[in-house]
Amino acid sequence: MKQPVFTGTAVAIITPMHADGSVNFEELGRIIDDQIASHTDAIVICGTTGESAALNHDEHLECIRYAVNHTAHRVPVIAGTGSNDTAFSVALSREAESAGADALLLVTPYYNKTSQAGLVAHYTAIANATALPCIIYNVPSRTGVNLLPATLATLARLPNINAVKEASGNISQIAEIAALCGDELNIYSGNDDQIVPILSLGGKGVISVLSNVAPRQTHEICAAWFEGDPVRSLDLQLKALPLCHALFADVNPIPVKWAMNRLGWNAGPLRLPLVEPSEEVQMRLEKEMAAYGILKEQ
Repeated sequence: MKQPVFTGTAVAIITPMHADGSVNFEELGRIIDDQIASHTDAIVICGTTGESAALNHDEHLECIRYAVNHTAHRVPVIAGTGSNDTAFSVALSREAESAGADALLLVTPYYNKTSQAGLVAHYTAIANATALPCIIYNVPSRTGVNLLPATLATLARLPNINAVKEASGNISQIAEIAALCGDELNIYSGNDDQIVPILSLGGKGVISVLSNVAPRQTHEICAAWFEGDPVRSLDLQLKALPLCHALFADVNPIPVKWAMNRLGWNAGPLRLPLVEPSEEVQMRLEKEMAAYGILKEQ
């Protein structure tokens, strides 16, 4: 059995920016502290929600180092080091390990995509280059490639292929992963609206966008489940659905970064090609945040 990197909720944390577009590390530290105080179980730095695709190499590494140093072992720090270039992902993963990251999040190769055999070769090369636990990230809607259950079963034989963040949205596929991989692969939900269904299949938690704006509530969805209260866990999941859906009313992280600014955080601007959400999306977010009880008086 492979020990999970974390059990519960990991926040796929935003990267706050100054008005000039540079990374606002002071605000990142404030957000990390608030997440930990709200019982978030792990920090994912430089994932999709952190605008990793728009960070240059130096910024990417600086964000990882900052998150590791500021978190100071209070919770695990999982560094996003995935790429469509295997050699670059290997190099970035080694740098993240040297920076003190506790685990890696590795998105499937995008644009060039590759075959299932190519996915095995890609992840094997990364796993062989680091001693850190590796969490594979399957998100076909963004990458154009779906990592199949049989492929994951092959990869799960590698000692440090620890988990999969499953964001395919296909519950049948996730059930097949659980059946084929058993204790050799931990499963995390990559979709906030599917936390409980994936927990019911043996999942260990969620890597969450929702947790940026509602860390305590997202943690409680998982905590209730692991405390043996699935009825409460489901109730909390269902209450969160309208806000979960609003947070994906535009391309992630457009809505969540706007929401963080609206809640009083200095999240700052997005980096092009991402732009501010439409007025319609803003109104929807404001409505659902108020209905969920997290919108502060400004």
